[in-house]
Amino acid sequence: MASLLTNAAAMTALQTLSSTNKKLAVTQNRIATGERVSQASDNAAYWSISVGMKSQSNLLGVVKDSIGFGQAILDAAYTGLDEAIKLTTEIHSRYLAMEQDGTDTAALQAEIDELVAAMQEIAGAADFEGQNLLASAPAGANVTVVTGYIKGDGTAGSTEVKTLTLNAYDLEAEAATMTDADTAEVALYAMRAAASELGAMKVRLESQMTFTSKLIDAVDRGVGQLVDADMNAESAKLSALQVQQQLGIQALSIANSSSQNILTLFRG
Repeated sequence: MASLLTNAAAMTALQTLSSTNKKLAVTQNRIATGERVSQASDNAAYWSISVGMKSQSNLLGVVKDSIGFGQAILDAAYTGLDEAIKLTTEIHSRYLAMEQDGTDTAALQAEIDELVAAMQEIAGAADFEGQNLLASAPAGANVTVVTGYIKGDGTAGSTEVKTLTLNAYDLEAEAATMTDADTAEVALYAMRAAASELGAMKVRLESQMTFTSKLIDAVDRGVGQLVDADMNAESAKLSALQVQQQLGIQALSIANSSSQNILTLFRG
């Protein structure tokens, strides 16, 4: 039956075209953002998880920066202490030489004084952004480094921050204790022990840095699995929907033109 008031074909064509346009808008948004879940309305569960994981990734980035800062402080201290050990060895040998009769003790003592002064200068210069593990207080002090972060469950007290304390070693004061061969040897052993501790902390921070970097990559991959759009699939879908849109427009045009055909029934 041909009806002037109701065009069922046009209604069907319009509904189909409207549905196609909605799908096309979704696909275009995915291509523009690169995400298939960019807001809660796309998939509330995945969106909530991804927001939490992105936050965790950002926090791990802060941890990584903190570890890098700690490594730089340790490098400065270890470099200074390593050089100080070499100078202490020289000081020790000169004190031993002073035990020999006939040596110029005044000249040897002058050399020792210069070497001690050099050590103290090294202690003061082993600084990274105001943090110094070798200088005397207040310039030198322990440094706390954030090495890890365990995400909580949203309740108070459930978050756990892991830290490592980089212990200071007063190289300036140690240098002043050397007054003879015996005290120089004692200082040398103390410096070696301090250097060993710094080396152990360097190894720990390097290991933590490697783990944190890999963990950030793992979290980012997890987020990608949840929210990233498959661009190959979306590209193919876009082409198909564009064709469907054109066909829908053509179908609607045909359906609308059928009403015009009724006029021919009344032409004489």
